[in-house]
Amino acid sequence: MSDTVFCVKLGQEGQKLKRQPYPGELGERIFANVSQEGWKMWLGHQTMLINEYRLSPMDPKARSFLEQEMENFFFGEGSAPPPDFQPTE
Repeated sequence: MSDTVFCVKLGQEGQKLKRQPYPGELGERIFANVSQEGWKMWLGHQTMLINEYRLSPMDPKARSFLEQEMENFFFGEGSAPPPDFQPTE
C-alpha cells in the first residue's frame, strides 16, 4: 500500500494520513483524498473559524457548521474566513 495520496486540496502527491481523521463518510473521503499537509491546512483554518466565530465544539450546531466547512474546504468551493477577518501575519 502506498504511503502517498493525490491531495485534492494541494493538487499534488503528498504524504498519506496515518488514519481516518474524522468519522463517517466524510472522514473516509478525507482519508482517501487528502495529504497530511492538506489536513494540517484544515486544522489551522478550523482553529481560525472556532476563534473568530467563538464556536464551542460541544455545541451540535457548531459541529454541524464545522463539518460543512470541512466539506467545502476539501471538496467544494472552499471555506472562507469571516467577512471582517484580518490575519495577524
